[in-house]
Amino acid sequence: MSNNKPMPLATEISAPFWEGLKARNLLVQQCNACEQWLFYPRRHCPACLAHDLSWRAVEGGATLYSYTVTRIATLPDFADEMPQKLAVVELDQGVRINTNLVGLGEDEIHIGMRLQPVFAEVDAKGNRLLRFTGLDKDVAALEAPAFEVSEPVAASGPAPVQVALDDAEGLQALVSEQFSDWSNSVLVDQALIDAFAQLSGDDYWIHTDPQKARLSSPFGGTIAHGALVQVLQSRMKLALGFEITGYSTQINYGSDRLRFPAPVPAGARIHARARVKAVQVQARGTQLTLELHTHVLGQERPSVINDLVILYQA
Repeated sequence: MSNNKPMPLATEISAPFWEGLKARNLLVQQCNACEQWLFYPRRHCPACLAHDLSWRAVEGGATLYSYTVTRIATLPDFADEMPQKLAVVELDQGVRINTNLVGLGEDEIHIGMRLQPVFAEVDAKGNRLLRFTGLDKDVAALEAPAFEVSEPVAASGPAPVQVALDDAEGLQALVSEQFSDWSNSVLVDQALIDAFAQLSGDDYWIHTDPQKARLSSPFGGTIAHGALVQVLQSRMKLALGFEITGYSTQINYGSDRLRFPAPVPAGARIHARARVKAVQVQARGTQLTLELHTHVLGQERPSVINDLVILYQA
């Protein structure tokens, strides 16, 4: 799940509401003069205009007032949540809140249904957003962290076929149009992009400024550096099905072809697959060209195409 989604900006007036959510409390303002409940947060009562408001905890019992189902993400960061059930719910205190419905199939949703609050944890800082679900749903499961940390996963499967460096026929037999299975996936979050920007010196706003990128970037948000995505190929475990033996040195000789056809949005997961494109026996050693394609999960178009040249020397 993307962790570069825009978060609400707490103001002096609304800060108690957001802080309450962190503690799994739903706080709503009430006028001390006329006892009117109100939401959204403000400085005065819209009923009697008194500037005498208090924040009070409520249970969160609610009724579904209205909803719509959206199937096209407004930003790339929300692609993992499609379809979204956007709703207006009416709390038992009479105020209405814009929110999302979670844990509900489309056939379970109907106007007037009773709902309960979900304090969904959305990042490692403890921030939570208010969602709602049906009374029969497991709230604890829905409140579990929606973010995750990627760990490299070793590829599994049958033992690779060993091919000796001096077996010219065996090496040529590795050349194929067929790509390997997909590797493990790697999360490309904003923290990783920022770290690469600092290391490389490439701090262009399209990579490092989420707010400006949401407004000005053609991609609707920040994207990873192409070079970063290329480097991350080293973290992907590919089950190529073979192992070269009988060499003393293996050298990354470079790339015959390197392209970045599609962006990698911050918060996306990537994985890769590969095939042996060519094998050439030369005086300085045996040169194997491995065509690597890196994709955003679920995307048909690759984000990186890299014809990686590996030089084996006896």
